[in-house]
Amino acid sequence: MMSTGNILSTFPGEGIDKIPQALIEYSNYRSALSTRYASKEMQYNFSDLKKFSTWRKLWYILAQSEKELNINDVTITDEQLEEMKANIFNIDFERAAEEEKKTRHDVMAHVHTFGFLCQKAAPIIHVGATSCFVGDNTDLIIIRDGLDLLLPKLARCIHRLSKFAREQKDVPTLGFTHMQPAQLTTVGKRACLWLQDLLFDERNISRSRADLRFRGVKGTTGTQASFLQLFEENHEKVKELDKLVTMKCGFPKAYAVTGQTYSRHVDVDVVSSLAGLGASAHKICTDIRLLANMKELEEPFEKSQIGSSAMAYKRNPMRCERVCSLARHLMTLVGNTMSTAAVQWMERTLDDSANRRLTLSEAFLTADSILETLQNVFEGLVPYPQIIDRHIKQELPFMATENIIMEMVKKGGDRQVCHEEIRVLSHQAASVVKNEGKDNDLVERIKQTPYFKPIWDDLPRLLNPNTFIGRAPQQVDEFLQDEVEPIILKYKGMLDGVVTLKV
Repeated sequence: MMSTGNILSTFPGEGIDKIPQALIEYSNYRSALSTRYASKEMQYNFSDLKKFSTWRKLWYILAQSEKELNINDVTITDEQLEEMKANIFNIDFERAAEEEKKTRHDVMAHVHTFGFLCQKAAPIIHVGATSCFVGDNTDLIIIRDGLDLLLPKLARCIHRLSKFAREQKDVPTLGFTHMQPAQLTTVGKRACLWLQDLLFDERNISRSRADLRFRGVKGTTGTQASFLQLFEENHEKVKELDKLVTMKCGFPKAYAVTGQTYSRHVDVDVVSSLAGLGASAHKICTDIRLLANMKELEEPFEKSQIGSSAMAYKRNPMRCERVCSLARHLMTLVGNTMSTAAVQWMERTLDDSANRRLTLSEAFLTADSILETLQNVFEGLVPYPQIIDRHIKQELPFMATENIIMEMVKKGGDRQVCHEEIRVLSHQAASVVKNEGKDNDLVERIKQTPYFKPIWDDLPRLLNPNTFIGRAPQQVDEFLQDEVEPIILKYKGMLDGVVTLKV
């Protein structure tokens, strides 16, 4: 009798307590964004080391600035500051984890951990500050640095795609409306439609970067009451402390008013600009996937790459599929930021914390992964002119019927009679294509119909694809010169480098 039951559970090594030491590293959940897709620099930007070392830098800058402004009755020495500075990256993560387990408070856990290392400086670490002094200001620094990583990568994508557009500006191709063949365009002009969306994204992300400010030194509910007490009601010194810390952290301005946190609407603005990039990337890569199905355009395909484990002949557009997949995730993250901003009661609630830990990091890591993959795709796009031309020839005779009618009229024909003649032939040709699976033979039918003899010699000219593309080549040149090149020039010196994908 055949055995039934869950045989999977009978294999040796099952269960956390039986995992071999060599495999322990792989026994915890690991994000695909860090193991497969995102760049090392963006992973570092959202790492614990970056986060907690930035907390320590902020405590150092706060203490240094308080010393410069001379807090009454609180002495801050150069020795204390040097001790703090020397231990910025000397972080005992295990001790901090134990402290947090005891205190259930991540900031105080790191205050204690830092103070344990800096015995002399311990009394003046975090003086006057609230948790959001380090938490929110660090988030803003990480967001700023993340945007600074993304913008040059976006510029590289724009640069690579603009080269493709210029090279393909004169190549006629079928345009599609409703995913049905329409008037001709060019391969380069279509690439310019993609480019335009990326230019919108560069504008929006740049605006988010330019609009970004610092939370600064605002105190527990944003009133700066603790600092006013430290400086014995000296409003000017409190204002100067806010400006001093803000400038030292590389921000020209701080938000004029905050609650305990900076407004979570800032997160909405930033993630919305990244989600817009996701929408653009999805549209571009969907187009490439559709064109790959038609065998007109392919993403890079490496010599040893396998398209399918079963169907060895396949050349799947896996890079573009990955971009679409990641883009859908990125676009959904905007909802989290909006929901979080909407429920920040009064001066703040803590139900933003866990959500933001996931949403902000994943938005940036996903956007980074998309741009890395897009650049790789744009650097290796392969058009197939013969296939493109074949598809044109299948549809162009129908599109040329109006030109043929007008040419017959010029030769003395009756427009209504000509219209009926070509209508009958067109339906016959369409029937051959649809019902018999043969090529479009409308041109041959016209050549065999005596009525059309006056324009037989004109047919090659009337059916030349280049006469159907309008100003597409000129539009490409004008668009690249007027719109794209200024953006590329903006990132001069940051455009080098070829992307090599991990997987």
